[in-house]
Amino acid sequence: MKTLDDLIAEGVAGRTVLVRADLNVPLDAIENGQSRITDDGRIRASVPTLSALRWAGARVVVTAHLGRPKGGPEPRYSLAPVAGRLGELLGTDVVLAAHGDEARAAVGALTDGGVVLLENIRFDPRETSKNEDERAAFARELAGLTGENGAFVSDGFGVVHRKQASVYDVAQDLPAYAGGLVLAEVEVLRRLTETAQRPYAVVLGGSKVSDKLAVIEALLPKVDALLVGGGMCFTFLAAQGYGVGDSLLERDQIDVCRKLLESGKIVLPTDVVVADDFSAEANTRTVAADAIPDGWKGLDIGPESVAAFAEVLGGAATVFWNGPMGVFELAPFAEGTRGVAQAIVDATAKNGAFSVVGGGDSAAAVRALGLPEDGFSHISTGGGASLEYLEGKSLPGIAVLEQ
Repeated sequence: MKTLDDLIAEGVAGRTVLVRADLNVPLDAIENGQSRITDDGRIRASVPTLSALRWAGARVVVTAHLGRPKGGPEPRYSLAPVAGRLGELLGTDVVLAAHGDEARAAVGALTDGGVVLLENIRFDPRETSKNEDERAAFARELAGLTGENGAFVSDGFGVVHRKQASVYDVAQDLPAYAGGLVLAEVEVLRRLTETAQRPYAVVLGGSKVSDKLAVIEALLPKVDALLVGGGMCFTFLAAQGYGVGDSLLERDQIDVCRKLLESGKIVLPTDVVVADDFSAEANTRTVAADAIPDGWKGLDIGPESVAAFAEVLGGAATVFWNGPMGVFELAPFAEGTRGVAQAIVDATAKNGAFSVVGGGDSAAAVRALGLPEDGFSHISTGGGASLEYLEGKSLPGIAVLEQ
């Protein structure tokens, strides 16, 4: 596939370049009705590609989405806070433009090195339409913003598993190039799937086994240990015949989990932190994994489990982590995630382990818990895309760049 470096070598001064970025950051509503970005990791990850284009003299038009608006503009999903933060990081004004005439006027007024951010791309329902003609029509409109000598750079790895207008279809209307972020992500994932050094340990958390089943089945033959925490561990514990109280449980996955446990590679918690309510103020206690009281729910792995997981991770040469060990957003249930993440940092520093944080909630946890981002070899920006790649699926946004 052609790359950002190839595009810059061709020359971009005075040309308009459309960039698909992943700026889907978490927001909190605050009192004056404005939104506050709570984790700007994805915005910061977009900066190197955008800066490279700016300094090469390109006129940059960025497309991105935020949340899941219902087929039209919704103020709470506006990219206005993102435009402000992106401008701070780039050191320039970033103009936010609504689709249509406003976008055409803003792009027409760009000078070399200037940046326009189009309003949430999903405000137009054609972006995510299942109708190929509708998506193609929208893609042509986006491509039309760049004029006769335009180009497209795909740099939103978090959306390359989606067949959407600004990700897939537009790459067929303009000369298309892979941005630095997409290239880095693909290189890391190829290393995890094709050339991973052993011992290879995977840590999976999150809510549901069903969400991670395909990646578990794909990775089990390749790894030495698969450590399971988060809400999904309780279905595995139930598969061992343990009562799990009111913990999250997928009864229809118990037989599947029982079969997966036959691999002998899955490591489960031996103790858990339970609570009588899903609340930071709930009564809590740490109990053995086979002694969860009725009426209580497991919300984190316990200290004994953290130590056991850390021992496995301490001997690993490759580590992939996706999904928190507990409800880390609530202080009483954050220590499992913190402890396991710290063990990965230690393995990276002391043993030179190649460690990958698989995006999504795991990446958010690293920042929320104050862990050093540079303590990991790589923090992915695309949880879903990473998992689908590891499952062996073809990612449309990558495949179209390879045509």
